[in-house]
Amino acid sequence: MESSTRREIQPGYQSGFANEFATEALPGALPQGRNSPQRAPYGLYAEQLSGTAFTAPRGHNRRSWLYRIRPAAVHQPFTALPSHRLVANFADVPPTPPNQLRWDPLPMPTEPTDFIDGWVTMAGNGAAEAMSGCAIHVYAANRSMQDRYFYNADGELLIVPQAGRLSIFTEMGKLDVEPFEIAVIPRGVRFSVALPDGRASGYICENFGAQLRLPDLGPIGSNGLANPRDFLTPHAAYEDREGDFELVAKLNGHLWRADIDHSPLDVVAWHGNYAPYKYDLRHFNTIGSISYDHPDPSIFLVLQSQSDTPGVDSIDFVIFPPRWLAAEDTFRPPWFHRNVASEFMGLVHGAYDAKAEGFMPGGSSLHNCMSGHGPDADTFEKASNIDTSKPNKVDNTMAFMFETRTLIKPTRFALETAQLQAHYYECWQGLKKHFNPEQR
Repeated sequence: MESSTRREIQPGYQSGFANEFATEALPGALPQGRNSPQRAPYGLYAEQLSGTAFTAPRGHNRRSWLYRIRPAAVHQPFTALPSHRLVANFADVPPTPPNQLRWDPLPMPTEPTDFIDGWVTMAGNGAAEAMSGCAIHVYAANRSMQDRYFYNADGELLIVPQAGRLSIFTEMGKLDVEPFEIAVIPRGVRFSVALPDGRASGYICENFGAQLRLPDLGPIGSNGLANPRDFLTPHAAYEDREGDFELVAKLNGHLWRADIDHSPLDVVAWHGNYAPYKYDLRHFNTIGSISYDHPDPSIFLVLQSQSDTPGVDSIDFVIFPPRWLAAEDTFRPPWFHRNVASEFMGLVHGAYDAKAEGFMPGGSSLHNCMSGHGPDADTFEKASNIDTSKPNKVDNTMAFMFETRTLIKPTRFALETAQLQAHYYECWQGLKKHFNPEQR
């Protein structure tokens, strides 16, 4: 038998990024004046969820106090689950080729597959156990999680939907996320995912290192790029459900399961700055040149995970949204380049302005450290002859990039899957020789 009560507060979001939030699903559920009173309201348990070291500087410290029906410790012992498609230690993958790599979208599964079972690791670096680096996954699911809950001890999850909406029920409230939006689930937060459209696919960057944050704006000033007020955190909502449920944990790349006789999404109130959030990429305030040339792609930076080297990030999450191009006498698409950083790209919608064909929504590409890349031959010819006295708009598009300072290593699955485009390199072979020493 199962008893069930779900209490949600609408509207479902608070705005702001990494601020101190306070929210309750029942009036007076938040204790006043004390984080851990001898007796919490409504017979609740007080529990702190810490996402940083206790002694981290105040400005970097992330933690929240949860007031819940049962503590998170109440469940049966964990036993191992097979997780052969997940990688968390990238010392174990095959040697990384210096080739430019590109993949078609992976097919939707034919068997019932929920959000967690639908992950496959494409690439990454570092190791979860060292809390350094990242894993890049794609997901494809055709079934909601049924009486099943999940948390990830390896890192925070940056989820980029490409097709299909996600209803993410977390300990701290509900996030409804659609393509053109992103969601970030902090390390350790428990959640379950329903599929309102019956199927969904997209991308995940699993960040093993320092938490994602907004970049400093420097000479840009106080406004621009992603604005803090557009990041939304859920109001408190809780489930008071009893029955036979499954709790799945991910630790060091391995999945574990435990029986649990109640819903772990039973937080009635919470306050703090460690919480899931969502952001609509369509709110991004794009910066660009209005004279000549164009700045580096760092002007498209949404979120960053900082490293131990000032000014060099472990992860940059960059988007390429619709925008006007107005620079005169300028090659307007992304130029040909080789970087010390490595780039994993995905396409949410439309076409990417540096490729005429072959890069499809749901697909991905990888250009590693010092791998030469840039526009294909058709894009180069078109951009070389366009009238730059008039602006043109890059429209009907949304591409993104996970960029890291460390080599991004493709997994064995990524190198062997039928979706790897064997002839990707051919898109540059049509670039003609225009050099003429007799003509300036």
